[in-house]
Amino acid sequence: MRDPAPTTIYLKDYSPFGYFVDSVDLTFDLAPNATRVKSRIEFRPNPEASEQRFFLHGENLDLIRAAIDGEPVSPEMVDGGLICDVPPTPFVWEAEVEIDPANNTALEGLYMSNSMYCTQCEAEGFRKITYYPDRPDVMSTFTVRINGPQPVLLSNGNPTEQGDGYAIWHDPWPKPAYLFALVAGDLVNHPDRFTTRSGKEVDLNIWVRPGDEGKCGFGMDALKKSMSWDEEVYGREYDLDIFNIVAVDDFNMGAMENKGLNIFNSSCVLASPETSTDANFERIEAIIAHEYFHNWTGNRITCRDWFQLCLKEGLTVFRDAEFTADMRSAPVKRISDVIDLRARQFPEDNGPLAHPVRPDSFQEINNFYTATVYEKGAELIGMLKRLVGSEGYSKALDLYFERHDGQACTIEDWLKVFEQATGRDLSQFKRWYEQAGTPRLNVYEAWSHGTYTLTFRQMTPPSANTPDPKPQVLPIAVGLLGPNGDEVQETTLLEMTETTQSFRFEGLSARPVPSILREFSAPVILERDSDNAERAFLLAHDTDPFNRWEAGNALAKETRLAMITTGAAPDADYLDALQKLVRDDTQDPAFRALVLQPPSQSDLAQTLHDRSVIPDPQAIHEAAETFAQTLAQTLSDSLPRLYADTTIEGQYQPDAVGSGKRALNFRILSLLSRLDGGDQARRQYEDADNMTQQNAALTCLLTIDRGIAQTQAFFEQWQEDRLVMDKWFALQIACAAPAKAAAKAEKLTRHPLFDMKNPNRFRAVMGALAMNHAGFHHSSGAGYQLLADHLIALDPLNPQTTARMCTPFQSWRRYDADRQALISEQLDRIAATPDLSRDTTEMITRIRNA
Repeated sequence: MRDPAPTTIYLKDYSPFGYFVDSVDLTFDLAPNATRVKSRIEFRPNPEASEQRFFLHGENLDLIRAAIDGEPVSPEMVDGGLICDVPPTPFVWEAEVEIDPANNTALEGLYMSNSMYCTQCEAEGFRKITYYPDRPDVMSTFTVRINGPQPVLLSNGNPTEQGDGYAIWHDPWPKPAYLFALVAGDLVNHPDRFTTRSGKEVDLNIWVRPGDEGKCGFGMDALKKSMSWDEEVYGREYDLDIFNIVAVDDFNMGAMENKGLNIFNSSCVLASPETSTDANFERIEAIIAHEYFHNWTGNRITCRDWFQLCLKEGLTVFRDAEFTADMRSAPVKRISDVIDLRARQFPEDNGPLAHPVRPDSFQEINNFYTATVYEKGAELIGMLKRLVGSEGYSKALDLYFERHDGQACTIEDWLKVFEQATGRDLSQFKRWYEQAGTPRLNVYEAWSHGTYTLTFRQMTPPSANTPDPKPQVLPIAVGLLGPNGDEVQETTLLEMTETTQSFRFEGLSARPVPSILREFSAPVILERDSDNAERAFLLAHDTDPFNRWEAGNALAKETRLAMITTGAAPDADYLDALQKLVRDDTQDPAFRALVLQPPSQSDLAQTLHDRSVIPDPQAIHEAAETFAQTLAQTLSDSLPRLYADTTIEGQYQPDAVGSGKRALNFRILSLLSRLDGGDQARRQYEDADNMTQQNAALTCLLTIDRGIAQTQAFFEQWQEDRLVMDKWFALQIACAAPAKAAAKAEKLTRHPLFDMKNPNRFRAVMGALAMNHAGFHHSSGAGYQLLADHLIALDPLNPQTTARMCTPFQSWRRYDADRQALISEQLDRIAATPDLSRDTTEMITRIRNA
């Protein structure tokens, strides 16, 4: 039957649980279809709770027995769990349930992946393991006994006893149930050790399936760097005797920060030069850091309720961005993060799925693991740090850790430590957590007798979540350049608090060129009249790397938009600026690669929509192709030399220098392939000794509709490597011509290696189709229908992945009436599907009601 009608949960209705949990003892008797879970839980009444009803969450559990203080009881089964009469004094609850991990295709709770038992309990998966108050503000110590024939039996905390067919683990740090973890299987470990700054020795392990041992070294190095960095920068030391990471093939998320036992999607931890690209290595480094940093910002201090999810995720994303900036290139990291923010979060913030960074209501919490909570949440931490300064930020974080260690907290707790540490009033800043939408920042200029005035006006479009948005605090980093390109005003942080506000700069000898929003100091859409000559000037002279890139990106967008809307030829000044930049060997190769990276076609569609122009995906694609061909011809004399100069000889190293050079090499090869028919790409494919170069060569060939032989050779070489095969599936669809994309995706769903139950493989195909903008939005509607077909098929197996894969439909209102009708038909078809999950029902309803 269909899931129960979704119930809306409101932040304003929060009340604490009626009981404290002093200790939890769990025993697992593992069996694929009949695992027995015995629980012994010590409860005592919470005198501050307004309600003393004893309710325990539980889903898909077969209750064998229950007892209170040793006496059998018969609890009442209700929707979502059970209720029971309990004594008014402390008591011990005992229960035994049976669950079926082998048939748990939703990958929540305890399930099986390739004969390995593993868990995923965030957000509400523990209730599928046993009856428990499954909410983040209920924290307790856990002792776990695992009985099973598997050679490796793991859980949270420290191992206390193990023997033939069993292991016992104890976690001394109180935690909510969402951080519980268990793994059991035939695994091998890649071990190491880390000595903390206080001299404590910690055992480190990455556990993998036999055969994957050779792909753990980079991940282990990243873990040790993360542990050192957190000590040096935040003063946080690891607090257990052991830290385990397990690689799991079937996993809905990237990774999970369970205390002492991080469970990772295999794609986010396994790496080797032969099978992983530079982008894979950087992502793995960042995700390992992210999950480790959660040990303090998420585990030791957790969130009171799921409305506060950004408290742990936004802060930890900001911390892992700081880490990557320190390990690699800070400017390149910042630019890359803004590209991602604009591609994922801005459309979310300005569409039917918009919600505040801290939502005030939800129906299914799994649907709020969003770019707004994570990436915009991180931007809020960055703004806060800019406003209070590095010293104030450090003082506030020290106070946060000191005051709230071991607690489940709120955004109010977080802001209060900043107010007390720095003396600032952050009541207006709090609006960033409460209002949905991306603010628009209009800029007006005035020049008179040596005084230059910038007037800013902020406006956030009203939405269903925020019908009457109020002005927010905007930290606007500004620098001024003189006519000759010299900086006449170093970066100054302007603090905007009103709807309209002016700032004056005096004593200037000539009218300056402004460099506004340096380092992207606030997550806003900057709207300012400018021309290509000024953008080219900033691209050449701006001292802020982000704004240099931003000028080039604006040039790229305006050039392509003119081609789309008026049929104009590619702008000659822009082509000239690109020529100069790409040939300038004094510039960072990674930066040059980013400037050569074209704006996404989806971004161009959104910009046209913002300007009240209905975007034509095919016209956008054709303009992109025309520009790329023109640029290749413009640079034709330089491309062979540039390709040779950026080709790295010798052993592959996944470091920042090598990654940047290879990124530029790929951009050059993609242009060269348009002129030589892919000859150089074929040679690179044959000669490549690492996945970055092999993948780049195949991408270039497929983009120009070549590479049939190489595609087959790639399959024959890598068909036994499941992660490389994800690349093989995705590349063919992402690079396909628009008219062929849906057919290519449909054909690949019939391939023997396509497994829709595996989230990585499903995303490799359907995610790649959605990323092929003109292909997904082809006028035939074939892309819409194919995605809907597979969402309907996947929903009864894995509602969480299904719901998240609905997002390609969120921007449907920006297209023409015919495409809207085609998408609406598919949305209606999904919504009418019998037994549709709560997860997918909520997402489709919000998208349809846009």
